[in-house]
Amino acid sequence: MKDRLVVIGNGMASLRFLERLTERAPGRYDVSVVGAEPQAAYNRVLLSSLLGGEVDEAGCAFRGLDWYESHGIRLITGAPVTEIDRENGLVMVGETHVLPFDRLVLAVGSVPIRLPKPGMDLPGVLTFRDLADVTAIRKAAVEHARAIVIGGGLLGLEAAVGLARLGVDTTLLHVMDRLMERQLDHAAAGLVKRAMEARGVKVLLKADTATVEGDGKVERLILSDGTVLPADLVVMSVGVRPNVALAQNAGIAVGRGIKVDDRMQSSDPRIFALGECAEHRGQIYGLVEPAYEQAETLSRHLVGEEVAYAGTSLATSLKVSGLPVFSAGAIEAPEGSETILMSDPGLGLYRKLIVADDRLLGAVFVGDIAEQGWCKDLIRTGASVAAHRDDLMFGRTAPQPLAA
Repeated sequence: MKDRLVVIGNGMASLRFLERLTERAPGRYDVSVVGAEPQAAYNRVLLSSLLGGEVDEAGCAFRGLDWYESHGIRLITGAPVTEIDRENGLVMVGETHVLPFDRLVLAVGSVPIRLPKPGMDLPGVLTFRDLADVTAIRKAAVEHARAIVIGGGLLGLEAAVGLARLGVDTTLLHVMDRLMERQLDHAAAGLVKRAMEARGVKVLLKADTATVEGDGKVERLILSDGTVLPADLVVMSVGVRPNVALAQNAGIAVGRGIKVDDRMQSSDPRIFALGECAEHRGQIYGLVEPAYEQAETLSRHLVGEEVAYAGTSLATSLKVSGLPVFSAGAIEAPEGSETILMSDPGLGLYRKLIVADDRLLGAVFVGDIAEQGWCKDLIRTGASVAAHRDDLMFGRTAPQPLAA
């Protein structure tokens, strides 16, 4: 009899794992997948494009239901898992459904953080995390609405750009002194701020939200310095926290996330975790690339290959308001390293390399990110850049002379 494999969660990490597992060992397991959302896995990276009307919901879809069926995968959607019974190897789905398992994969993602400030439970205060959020935001973003987005990280920027595309009066608040402070230095963040403002988004830095007020719905947001900002809609994008409740209640070891080893195995040898809910060597990744690498590792492990996930060298590559941005490794120079800069604010171009002992420690590019893959590899492998410094800074292909 086939081993029964149950996957809880049907997001991007879960689907990538299923794709790789069915490629490597079709039919090896009796697979059931349970997703809390009503839709099958879709591309969360496109949520801001969906919000701004650049793509439709169909454009966010990955695999049709026929794909799951043709691979013998039992897919249950719109059904939250309420309990894991480790002793009897059972997963409780909703109130009535029970799935037995021999192996269990937790790909339950993360939950958006809501600021513990007064008024955050008022109607009109929304998060930006899934398709239902996009629908709610679009409904609230009527003509002449005033929207405030709290949070100057990647998702906050995307929400603000999406709202501005809808023609909504949009203000972005960020408590830090620059946008995307984990990925960008001050110069790069300044270019991103300028690109946001060119799209019609007002950006307020060092802006700490004190309270949201209104009579039965959001009407204004008040900053800690007393500034009052009128608002019909507040979108909260201040980060996420790994979804550990199911694992914790089942007695599986958790830290900030569900603790896993280099084979993505939890403290229970039959149970695995991957993606945003997993904590590996003390690190939690909120990005797609590490989740895909973890999915690759787990699929190989479950078909009997010797494999170890050593962690992912973090890199960010995105387009903010049409402006390409790339960041990997160190963003500020540690002692003993040197910084090589190229900057042309007029063209919106910025390149910064951090080098020590002929090794690339970090790179921040804005405007032209053509060498991003190469830089990522050099940072990851620690290979010498002695012969490539000019190429990294100016690109590997010299500009061609213009035709007469």
